[in-house]
Amino acid sequence: MSSVKITTVKSKKDLMRFIKFQWEIYKDNEYWVPPLIMERKKILDVNKNPFYQHAERELFLAERDNKIVGRIAAIKNDLHNKYHHDKVGFFGFFECVNDQEIANALFDAAKDWVKSKGLTALRGPANPSSNDEYGMLLEGFYDSPRILMTYNPKYYLTLCENYGFVKAKDLYAYKLENKKVVASEKMRRVAEIAKERYSLNIRQLDMKNFKKELENVKYVYNKAWAPNWGFIPMTDAEIDAMAKDLKPLVEPSLVLFGEIKNKLVGFALVMLDYNYIFKQLNGKLFPFGFIKLFTQKKNIKWSRVLTLGIIPEFQKRGLDAVFYWDIVNRAHKLGIDLGEASWVLEDNEMMKRGAQVLNGEIYKRYRIYEIPV
Repeated sequence: MSSVKITTVKSKKDLMRFIKFQWEIYKDNEYWVPPLIMERKKILDVNKNPFYQHAERELFLAERDNKIVGRIAAIKNDLHNKYHHDKVGFFGFFECVNDQEIANALFDAAKDWVKSKGLTALRGPANPSSNDEYGMLLEGFYDSPRILMTYNPKYYLTLCENYGFVKAKDLYAYKLENKKVVASEKMRRVAEIAKERYSLNIRQLDMKNFKKELENVKYVYNKAWAPNWGFIPMTDAEIDAMAKDLKPLVEPSLVLFGEIKNKLVGFALVMLDYNYIFKQLNGKLFPFGFIKLFTQKKNIKWSRVLTLGIIPEFQKRGLDAVFYWDIVNRAHKLGIDLGEASWVLEDNEMMKRGAQVLNGEIYKRYRIYEIPV
């Protein structure tokens, strides 16, 4: 008889146990970046996170000898299934001690839950969707994650594969170095030609007209990324919530819009790697962590290209090169010469070619797993 007990999260106390279990897993890991506890509570709150307006979730805890030894979320994303015409359930927020029996019990709980919802496959990790932290770290364990990217022990891969999960898709993270990008004559030439040929104007975010700018983001995001595997359109409420969370951290000179004859054709969101600061906060923004966000901002050395999209009718014209060239030079003015472009689908040939022209290198890989239920 199994000594593992699986329970569902029912109370605020249970939720805090669910959230804080991560600290047990990573207590001796120098690369892990503790999430902000207030942010975790918000993302898991079915009443406050607009994601749950079109999704459901169940949170499970694994216990042995009255001690928490694992956790997992089972997720039903109606918007995903409607958009892709499939019946996929997701798992996320997975953490577990290195014990296959415990991992199996957690995966069983998630699998049984999504099956009870009429779904036919379990995919993940998604925390809680592809518009959030996504994927399990496959390569690149000896470096802290950039902002809004995942990190996990290497043995998680074994736990998943021993259970029967197989690869659904890999995601790449490219390392970009200023000196290597500016040394690319091909990159410089493509950017110059494209900018001149199409009269592309790149402008930065206008914070005084933030609400209007947000409408521009919605327009490009849901148009440019629509063909991608696993893409889920973001609702207005989700984009509004994301903007509210990111607004205090945004560097306006790195949020860029591309226009041709006053027509919006592209958008790029580049964030400073605040994980450098979050790592020091140990999950608590107040009372003193909030001050560190501003006093230590100057010490951040990395940025992350979260999104860079060109609407379909203007793709394959080299306009992305203009964006990248602008980003690299703007970041350099801020004293940031290291960047990560992530994540990129392993079969997104257009983005991969663009990264190669930038002299970027794949320095981290992530995996999405799947298993039939």
